[in-house]
This record gives sequence, C-alpha cells and structure tokens, in this order.
Amino acid sequence: MSEALPLPQRVSLSTPGGETLALRRLPAPGPARAVVVVVHGLGEHAGRYHGLAECLHEWGFAVWAHDHYGHGESSGPRGGLPSELRLVDDLALVIDDARRENPGLPVVLLGHSLGGLVVASLIARGVRHVNAAVLSSPGLDPGLNGFQKLLLAVLPRIAPDLRVGNGLDDNYLSHDPAVVQAYRDDPLTHDRIGGRLARFLAYEGEAVQQRAANWPVPTLLLYAGDDRLVRPAASRAFAAAAAPSGKVEAQCFDTLYHEIFNELEADPVFEALQRWLNRRFPQRA
Repeated sequence: MSEALPLPQRVSLSTPGGETLALRRLPAPGPARAVVVVVHGLGEHAGRYHGLAECLHEWGFAVWAHDHYGHGESSGPRGGLPSELRLVDDLALVIDDARRENPGLPVVLLGHSLGGLVVASLIARGVRHVNAAVLSSPGLDPGLNGFQKLLLAVLPRIAPDLRVGNGLDDNYLSHDPAVVQAYRDDPLTHDRIGGRLARFLAYEGEAVQQRAANWPVPTLLLYAGDDRLVRPAASRAFAAAAAPSGKVEAQCFDTLYHEIFNELEADPVFEALQRWLNRRFPQRA
C-alpha cells in the first residue's frame, strides 16, 4: 500500500441489553464513496480484516467493523448467544452507527462466512435498508447431517448455555501457512459454539434461500470452490435462485480455500471486489 493505514477509532457500542460491542471506525481519506461495514466469521474477530480494510480505505471507502457478541472484545461468553437472531440485531445497531457518523453516504455490507449469513439474514428479513452487499464464502449451509440438525432442534431447550467445540478445521482456512498459524496464535480467536448460534448457522440459510428469487439489494457473491468449511453448493444454489432478480453477481474461485481474502492467490478476489465497487460507487470529486 502507498501509505500506512491510519489507526481505527476504537469505541464500545452499547446494546439495549447493556452489553457492549467492540467497534472499529475508519473514516475515509477525503470524500468517501460509501461506508463498508465488515462482518467477520465464526470464532474470529474484526481485527483479522486489517488487510481488507487497508484496501477499502485506499480505494476511498470508510470502513466500520465490529466483533460479534461472544467474539473478540465484545460482551458475552465465547460462542454464546442470548437469542438466535442476536447477531442480526447487533449488525442493525452497527449500521445505525455508520449512518450517524457518515450522513448521506451509501452503506455496503461485506460479510464473510458466518458474517455473510448474518448480512444475508438481515437483508432477507428486511431489518435494515442498505445500498449493497458483498458475501464472501457465506455460511448458507455448514454441511450438517440430519442427526446434527435434530440435535440442534432439542439442545438449546435442554442446555441453552452449553458451549462446545465448533469442529472447524483451521487447516482449511487458507493455503497460506502463515495465515493459519496466525489464526492459531491469536488470543482473540476461539472454537466455542453454543446451541443458539449453531441453530442459526444450521437453519438461517434456508430463510435466505427462500428470499433469493426476489433479492432486493445489489450483491456481489464471491466464494471458494474448494471450501471445506461451508458448502460451496449453497452459494451456487443461491446465485441460481437469485438470477430472476438480476441483483446478484457471483464468482467462484475454484482452487481457493475458505478465507478467499487471505489466500496466497487472493489478487483476483480483490480485483473482482474493486471492479464491482467501482461500478456501483464511482470515485467522488
């Protein structure tokens, strides 16, 4: 990058229940084209998206990014949720904050994995209006079998606060060994998941797929063809179902693992994102 990324403003965003969301705000360098709200994946935190934020900032976008409830530096037990749609409700608060701090600017949501499912759920349910969305390897189908889904239907009622290992194999995050090792060494990553969060992951993708034919928001869907952590077939199905709406542009990167922005061959991913953003949000004078 041509210049070092300015340090983001670190703030605590209060929720109606009295908890806090750790939020990073990065205003654009000059007249902003839009504000991009980055929504992270399962067991990680917003700080892992520094490289993506750096690119967005250089391209002229403001960047907002928060840690989910139960993740990173936000409130809550690791992997726990007090309600099944809590992550969607929290994203709505972050969107409201981005609009207050950037009046008049378009809002773009960029969600990866679990974050992609949260973004898609918010749009499908009409919780907030946004101007555009980017879904990166979205968790539309985590690949659970029938028994696992049956267990999730019962477990939250029997043991709502029980949290177990999420089963994520971090070897398949990226082909870059440095990315995988950094993930393992990061004190803010974790492998915990509770019943409510697991149910959200297991079932919310179906609600999104049902809305696909009438998808309301211009959306860029970028996904890994060799994803071992979520099923790429769900992204293909969503793109096919969304074809009548004309709102969704999809691109598969056949050889990449799950974290497409953290891959050894990530340049085509960033180029696809930049091209799409340039068409939607031209550079401001």
